[in-house]
Amino acid sequence: MTPAWESALDANRRSAVLFVARDVAVRTTDRARITRSMPAARRQSRHPESVHWNPYGLAGGDAGIALMCSYFDQCLSGEGWDAVGHGFLTEGVTALENGGSGHAGLFAGLGGFAFAVESSSRNGDRYQRALATVDELLAPQARKLAGRLGAAEHGLPVSAFDVVSGASGVAAYLLRRDPLGALPDVLTALVRLAEPCRGTPRWATPPDLLLSESTRRAYPTGQLNCGLAHGIPGPLAVLSLALQSGYEVSGQREAVRALAQWLLSRRIEDAWGCGWPDAVPLTPAGRPARDRACGPTRGAWCYGTPGVARSLWLAGRALDDGGLGHAAVEAMSSVLRRPAELRHLTSPTYCHGVAGLLQIVLRFARDTPSETLAQASTALVDELLAAYEPQRPFGYASREAADVAVDRADLLDGAAGVAMTLLAAATGTEPAWDRMFLLS
Repeated sequence: MTPAWESALDANRRSAVLFVARDVAVRTTDRARITRSMPAARRQSRHPESVHWNPYGLAGGDAGIALMCSYFDQCLSGEGWDAVGHGFLTEGVTALENGGSGHAGLFAGLGGFAFAVESSSRNGDRYQRALATVDELLAPQARKLAGRLGAAEHGLPVSAFDVVSGASGVAAYLLRRDPLGALPDVLTALVRLAEPCRGTPRWATPPDLLLSESTRRAYPTGQLNCGLAHGIPGPLAVLSLALQSGYEVSGQREAVRALAQWLLSRRIEDAWGCGWPDAVPLTPAGRPARDRACGPTRGAWCYGTPGVARSLWLAGRALDDGGLGHAAVEAMSSVLRRPAELRHLTSPTYCHGVAGLLQIVLRFARDTPSETLAQASTALVDELLAAYEPQRPFGYASREAADVAVDRADLLDGAAGVAMTLLAAATGTEPAWDRMFLLS
């Protein structure tokens, strides 16, 4: 039986965390502050094209702030967070009515907006019309996405199957609500990724379909992405979560087994234990390279060992395979043995920073209670408290390479995600919102 969610923090830390989390939430729900911050954030960032606000966006927009408010309302009822979140959802509805999202993606499309509405609906008791509308829009797009993915023979952009834009993210929402029955089509398409394809995994990405010029330079003959955000751990996690929830299509268990074993075969070892590279290069012939040399392993949600470890844990639970669970726990232990400066986390934020690692540690600590994990979660909370900068617009700044600070309010790369994770560490209310990150 899974233990109840509870905080491992002492009373003084809980008090400090609640103060900071409330302050950040007040700032990130200040519409005028958000509006003022956007031009400044684009000037601050080394990647200004990535700084934008999407009214129906879950990762970077109103839907994400509404999701934060929903969790704050669950944890701190009676403080008015529900009403604040309603205002942000309304902005998303208006944007969709005015010809909004043309894609199903979880982080910036219909799937994510549906996720935020469902999370705020109190088990479907509210927002029924909005839920029905978005489900009717999403279902045909989800089936179209599944059809394209299932028909592909080999060579795929990660956006076809990942959690951010692809089928894994859409399935994460459909596991929560699927009144029009689109989930089986999406699961079937994801299962097909695990089928052998002339020695090259079907989900391999050739160089012309890689996301950026820098990635193409790093992987001139293509790659197999190993990150939870964009790689094969995403399909593995969501297929495993589906099995645990009673949703199964033909070949699903075999696919979970095959993908988990592929990831285990790509482990690398160093002085601290095992880990995974961001990606495995393809040879000029299109086969996975056997050379395991790579740079230091990150300790983030998006790329690196923590996200892979969580996907393997979920696979172990789905298949009742203790060996996979043990491998996942050992991988997380290697992350926590690694000195903080060698985890290569430069930002307090969620995607590639400390908050994402903390949320994964909290999940493992709930599933496999241990003093080591409790101590690790406390240390990461202390790290986030130390990173709090009340003089900044949102209390936390995203830290890019070369310690470039960018003031962002959003959930994925901004202060809202830090506030939600701090609240998860300090309260006894389970953070069901981390399904969007395929952690539960």
